[in-house]
Amino acid sequence: MIQSIDYYAVAPPLILALTAGLVLLLDAFLPRRPYVRTALGAVTLAGVIGALAVVISQAVRTGDPLRTFCVPEGLLGSPRAVIGSIVPLVTEPTASTAAAAPCSFVVDDFTLVFAGLALAAGIVVVLLSAAELSSGDIPVGEWYFLLLCTLAGAVALPASRDLIMLVVALELVSLPVFALTALKRYDGRSSEAAVKLFLVSVVSTAVMLFGVSLLYGTTGTVYLDRIAHVLRQDVTATGPGPSQGGVGDGIAYSSSLQIGYDLPAVVTVAMVLVLAGFAFKVAAVPFHAWAGDVYQGAPIPVAALLSVISKAAGFAGLILILVVALGGQGATWVPLVAILAALTMTVGNLLAMRQRHAVRLLAWSSVAQSGYILAPLGVRSDEAMNASIAYLVFYAAMNLGAFAVVTLVSRRSGRGELDDYRGLAFRSPAAGLALAFFLICLAGLPPGLAGLFAKIVVFRELLGGGGGWLAAVMAVNTVVGLYYYVAWVVRIFTPAPAPAPTLAPAPAPDDRERCDRRRHDGEHCDRERDGGQCRDRGRRDGRRGDGWPRYRVDTRECGGRGGRDRRDRVLGRPPAGPRSRPRGAHHRGLNHPGTFDLAGDVVTGESASTERGV
Repeated sequence: MIQSIDYYAVAPPLILALTAGLVLLLDAFLPRRPYVRTALGAVTLAGVIGALAVVISQAVRTGDPLRTFCVPEGLLGSPRAVIGSIVPLVTEPTASTAAAAPCSFVVDDFTLVFAGLALAAGIVVVLLSAAELSSGDIPVGEWYFLLLCTLAGAVALPASRDLIMLVVALELVSLPVFALTALKRYDGRSSEAAVKLFLVSVVSTAVMLFGVSLLYGTTGTVYLDRIAHVLRQDVTATGPGPSQGGVGDGIAYSSSLQIGYDLPAVVTVAMVLVLAGFAFKVAAVPFHAWAGDVYQGAPIPVAALLSVISKAAGFAGLILILVVALGGQGATWVPLVAILAALTMTVGNLLAMRQRHAVRLLAWSSVAQSGYILAPLGVRSDEAMNASIAYLVFYAAMNLGAFAVVTLVSRRSGRGELDDYRGLAFRSPAAGLALAFFLICLAGLPPGLAGLFAKIVVFRELLGGGGGWLAAVMAVNTVVGLYYYVAWVVRIFTPAPAPAPTLAPAPAPDDRERCDRRRHDGEHCDRERDGGQCRDRGRRDGRRGDGWPRYRVDTRECGGRGGRDRRDRVLGRPPAGPRSRPRGAHHRGLNHPGTFDLAGDVVTGESASTERGV
């Protein structure tokens, strides 16, 4: 009863795990030199390319899917076990049960598509990481180690065929992302994003584990194909033994007690909890609030990883649970997925319309794209899964390209605002044209034929599966999404405004010129030489009314040693009360007692009482 391991089947995640360990050892023992950063990046890139080469070799081979970690024949339970029965202790294996032995790791077309997508996206993320790590603020060894761990989980998850391995692989994708988000030390926004992502992921994992435990408790197995087999059978209330309506004759049970359940209620709760847990992972509404802040606070390569690799892993797990394990319960989960898809695409597009930051716009647009990917699963169609996978592959390619250009522009501008992309096609034609093409593809407009065809595939499945209302919602949201995609493209091809010319300051006038200018303005100006200073005398600018005059008294000093311009404004009428001599009122016969309001600069330096005429 020894399990045989097919190392060729598990080669891609195994290569990634070994490369992660090698990177960590090299980072620990190599000296701190500038070439170490490049060397670790090259080792990481080589490991990802090697894993992708193995996946390609598995895809071109012919024959049955690769299977490993299968249950030994001597431990097989009865394939006829149903809800409410106790699994027998000993069962003789038959040819049919041996042929249908459940396995935990299966490499089929579904696995190869998601593994190839994750590894191709991983190559792009590694290349983007080289630019992010050039500043030296992020530890290189830890970065590449965590990135390789995430990729190993993303490759192993679509091959998982039991609940335990599915949960472990999903957490292997999620846990390193927390640390990657927070590795940008001394950055408050990055730390905040990591805490939010951690809390959201912990909650989603707890919810999903509760649903998984209910599935295991109601079916008695963790293997997805056996869960589907059990749930397809009719629910019957069984008696205390095989002779009284048991599962079959000649089967010995560990107990004579057999329990009857109301299957639909328990399984419905389990499905809702599992669906909610995966909705957190793919940022589906109403579990989407973390996306904007986390994408903006995380380093841009991590945001690209979250939008493509982590999202693809979440959809892979969701499809496996819904289609493989719960395919017979489609009447329950199909309407729920349809409602989630409609809400997700609508809310995502509305939030994206208000954004002025490039990464936040891509974050909310990725939420809307999650709704488009979910939409085919919201109808009863045999090709719904293929339509979702096709749209996911297209979305991943276009979104990674958009993040690559955003990384380039952010390193130059530093702000990441949409206005920074104004005139990008003129400053950098290659980057501007590439970003415009990616955005047009995401919008589904020609010449972005890839995006157009992907949306047509989804529309066809929705209409063919009876989801006309969902197709109408998707059509409206596609038009809404055109607004922010086209607005961004327009900025790219709009010339940036020319900077305002900087005028040289006019030369400061000398003492005589200042006095002449005062005199030309109608002021009384006496030039009194005293140590090189020129003092301007104030003028009366008042009127009489209500028995009291209104004054404007200007006192200036211009030029000279240590002199500077000074002004006192004496305005307003005095209030009732004791009269006093206003400050600065004795200038050229302006001798009017009263209390005045002072406005303007306070006289500093030499007191006004030293002026002539006081």
